[in-house]
Amino acid sequence: MTDLKKRNSLKLFTAASASLGLLSVSGCQSVTPLPVSAKDADDLRQWQQADQIIAAIKPVKFPDRSFSITDFGAAAKAGFDNTAAIAAAIAACAAAGGGRVLIPGGRFETGAIHLKSNVNLHLADDTVLSFYTDRKHYLPYVMTRWEGVELMGYSPLIYAYQQENIALTGNGILEGNGAVDAWWPWKGDWERRNWDYDASVDQVKTRSPLFEMAERGVPVSERVFNENFLRPPFIQPYGCKRVLIEGVTIRNSPFWLINPVLSEDVIVRNVNCISYGPNSDGCNPESCNRVLIENCLFDTGDDCIALKSGRNNDGRRLATPVQNVVIQDCIMRAGHGGVVMGSEISGGARNIFARRCRMSSPNLARGIRIKTNSVRGGLIENVYIRDIEIGEVRDAIVINFFYEEGDAGNFMPQVNNLHISNLTVQKAQRAFELRGFERAPISGVTLHHVQFNNTAALGVLENIAGIDQLDVSLNGKAISI
Repeated sequence: MTDLKKRNSLKLFTAASASLGLLSVSGCQSVTPLPVSAKDADDLRQWQQADQIIAAIKPVKFPDRSFSITDFGAAAKAGFDNTAAIAAAIAACAAAGGGRVLIPGGRFETGAIHLKSNVNLHLADDTVLSFYTDRKHYLPYVMTRWEGVELMGYSPLIYAYQQENIALTGNGILEGNGAVDAWWPWKGDWERRNWDYDASVDQVKTRSPLFEMAERGVPVSERVFNENFLRPPFIQPYGCKRVLIEGVTIRNSPFWLINPVLSEDVIVRNVNCISYGPNSDGCNPESCNRVLIENCLFDTGDDCIALKSGRNNDGRRLATPVQNVVIQDCIMRAGHGGVVMGSEISGGARNIFARRCRMSSPNLARGIRIKTNSVRGGLIENVYIRDIEIGEVRDAIVINFFYEEGDAGNFMPQVNNLHISNLTVQKAQRAFELRGFERAPISGVTLHHVQFNNTAALGVLENIAGIDQLDVSLNGKAISI
């Protein structure tokens, strides 16, 4: 490695660490001794930053007091609405200075739940918290973000706005009750492929006007629709600090399952995300800082994990990247993608780490995926992925600049410093789908120790400026891209 490359590598590591407040100038001088490969040494330096991100996340902490929802009138019986009882327990817990709100064993029916600072909503092991599907239970409208665009919309099923030190824990089940006759038909085009289409509830009636409003810069407070068919996400902490989601199983969501927005110090741990409806993304942090997703299971109808930062002009208006994210020890089954960035990525993404994840399903479309276009734009940089085992997948590695609108705008997508190492694929239709623009080719990608076994085709390679590769093979034979 040249001295210049060494200095540039050190600059990247130092600047990223400084943005976290993790590393002093003197601290740069203490690094792990270089192994034999200088390239591997650069990779090691970057992975030290992943551990620093985890150490920098501020944890939640709650007083040792408990408030059972049954003390506030809740009952585990069919047809009984527990919304008011849960809200009263949360309010009492918050007023007392915080603690745990307990959902005891049984099946409790409810509408929207709004968390408050210093409250841990805890589900007992044999609890099912079942959410209504009538939209009236998610009124009045709240400040929310839908597919990367802010509006006044339906409350997420579990919501928190500008709260601090909040948690959702326990081994119980969160049941969203999304189905072919509830929530999911609002998708519209998805519905046409599965049952008779009902144009009266097609989300396009709201989605298109919302996106037009955002492009025209209409104030968020005025983005209100009397006829609204935008399904709410299941869990959305919005503008929150210190968030923990741990242990729960989330099923049959109307829309995205876990969607922290403009939040910081977020931990999602030991969560099962199981939902096969349209847009059933598992965990989508949007414009968040310092996020840890670990030991989770994703079996979904869309992307397992997708990192986002706003759509088009609305994302550029807020200009807040998703950054300093660590994904580790997760299992991905069905889904449109395993670890994904985009497509709502206009605010950018940086300092993203994914390691020790396993992916496999006949219904897993892509392993590693970046999706964007020249309407979205956005800079995706400093992404490190290693120790990934993919059993069965359609396309293993995808970078697609032609997603949705394609090359129809003036905001060039950029991917810089994407490093993939120690990735093994056992079965795939295609190793790659890499599609850049002729005027903005894909560059800044490194592949080290990547093996594609039992793979039918190399795939699509369009407008690639060059890939730094070491020990890359297809069906046992070395390849050069």
